[in-house]
Amino acid sequence: MLREGGADVQDIMNYILFDDSTRDRLLPFTHTRPMADIRCGIFTMRERWERLLGATSSTLTRGYLQDVYPLTATRDNIILNGRVFADAAICGAIAALEHGQKLISGELLIAARTSMQELDAEDLLPHNFDEVKYEGTVHKLEHVWDIFSQNDRAIRDDYAMLTEHGAESDGRYEDFEAVTVLGNNIYVAEGAKIGAGCIINTTTGPVYIGKNAELLEGTMIRGPLALCEQSVVKMGAKIYGATTIGPGCKVGGELNNVVFFANSNKAHDGYLGNAVIGEWCNLGADTNCSNLKNNYDEVKIWDEQAKKSVATGLTFCGLLMGDHSKCGINTMFNTGTVAGVSCNIFGAGYQEKFIPSFCWGGSEGMTTYSIDRAIETANRMMERRGKRLNAAEQELMRHIFEHTAEQRGWFVKS
Repeated sequence: MLREGGADVQDIMNYILFDDSTRDRLLPFTHTRPMADIRCGIFTMRERWERLLGATSSTLTRGYLQDVYPLTATRDNIILNGRVFADAAICGAIAALEHGQKLISGELLIAARTSMQELDAEDLLPHNFDEVKYEGTVHKLEHVWDIFSQNDRAIRDDYAMLTEHGAESDGRYEDFEAVTVLGNNIYVAEGAKIGAGCIINTTTGPVYIGKNAELLEGTMIRGPLALCEQSVVKMGAKIYGATTIGPGCKVGGELNNVVFFANSNKAHDGYLGNAVIGEWCNLGADTNCSNLKNNYDEVKIWDEQAKKSVATGLTFCGLLMGDHSKCGINTMFNTGTVAGVSCNIFGAGYQEKFIPSFCWGGSEGMTTYSIDRAIETANRMMERRGKRLNAAEQELMRHIFEHTAEQRGWFVKS
């Protein structure tokens, strides 16, 4: 959906975050969002851009996502690559762009300054603009496993941005009783709570505790860690960095280098490492995930777009789970497992290494998870936090259901 800004905003720079072809290598998470709304570090890619630019943004993405993530174009626009990690130096180079110029690093388009008419004429991306080469370092998402493998650097960079010029926490860990903090690399936001007996080691990396987030009693943490707004760590949890627990998540058990996007739960014991969990997911009690092969070989994962297994170059790689997926108690996931959108996974034994979107079942057999039942289940979970899928979001889910039917055909009985 294209929305044109009014004349009263003609002198205000308009920012648009766009998807390039890399989005297909970031499935299953880009089934349901643009690349800009992937979380890595403390922030999503969009949040980081907007914070550094001091402005809001709209989105240029695949047609089926556009109603949920609308595009607004005005007379003067800067388009920004949604998979690039923004920093002050890049934003400075973007601010210097003149109309008809694009900022590049090698073959990577970082940004361009364009009018709405030129966007329309060029299929919403600039092809013939004057090139301005960026000579600095550019961090970007290339593959889906980058979300957890780049999380260490991203947390450190985000923390440095938050605390630059000596900015102090809104709260103080010293205000809580019987809390042990090693080092002083910790930021405690307003309303955060830290229970008695918590041990927080910031000598291994910074620890960010967001607004109204809570560490329950006996939690043990080794940074870097990002505990985002209104998230909860359950009693006695053991968390190794680099881990991000997104807004509204509840986690427990043992975690090592995991990224939770938002509003997902792993509230009980069980191990999860080198993993990414989307939004509105729930992992049942004692769910465990292998992140290392017994022969210490390189991990391969299933690439939905390429329809084949691809090498990650990693020795450690665990579970990659798309939005709205769930698993039952005692579920066991193999090294390098990919689960799509709105899967309901349960049963004995190790699960398949690729579980297509809208599958119901497990290693003993799968059926198709009815789209109407999947939407109903999603709404039940979301209503617990005062939300529901709106009409555009439901239509998005139906689109994914239809366009992943071939994949389900490889596994399901009916």
